[in-house]
Amino acid sequence: MDYFNTKSEDYRIGNPGTRDMSERAFGIEKQSFDIIESEIGNHNYAADEWAIVRRVIHATADFDFARSDRIIFSNDAIESAYVAFSKRSHVVTDVAMVLHGINKKSLTDIGLTAVCLINDPKLKEISKSSNKTRSELAMRESANMIDNGIVIIGNAPTALYEVISMIKEKVISPLLVIGIPVGFVSAVESKQDLSRLDVPFITNTGRKGGSSAASSIINSLMLMYLSTKNNLS
Repeated sequence: MDYFNTKSEDYRIGNPGTRDMSERAFGIEKQSFDIIESEIGNHNYAADEWAIVRRVIHATADFDFARSDRIIFSNDAIESAYVAFSKRSHVVTDVAMVLHGINKKSLTDIGLTAVCLINDPKLKEISKSSNKTRSELAMRESANMIDNGIVIIGNAPTALYEVISMIKEKVISPLLVIGIPVGFVSAVESKQDLSRLDVPFITNTGRKGGSSAASSIINSLMLMYLSTKNNLS
């Protein structure tokens, strides 16, 4: 396999130089994308949307994210993410696994701060006394950073429900909600409720989701934003 073929006409994936990658690593990623393209075939996603979906499939090896558990976008989701980037807004995650999966170079290049408060010691005690999950408490605790920022829910439906509640209460107005919690209890329903809100969102249908999928969405958005800026400069 020609792992060293790093030529790409798709600016959305950048290049080895801008991404601080070896040509071999970049070539493997590019070939993986080519395999995904060949196996998916025709699809109804716009080009920028497909770049995100393709990266989720690459991170999870799960083609259902373009099929039965397909990723869906509000009309202004990508543009709103770019606005958040230009404002250097906060990026808040529901769990540490999502935070760890976010590309630190892209965060630094854009000037973003990513946070997750789920491991705040005081939330553990409050969780016990209030009978609430730490993830939903962390969302409420992060409200000032979620407002005019980006919030990413990859694991906990309770966290997504808390974000939805705060939006309805007009406590927050996030520039983007990435809501793809995984699981059997309330995952599907919370995503459906998100899709009914008048707020920029990226979510998916079905039970699937998870940390890898969630972090790959924000990673793809940041990479496209940086590649667009590099092309214009």
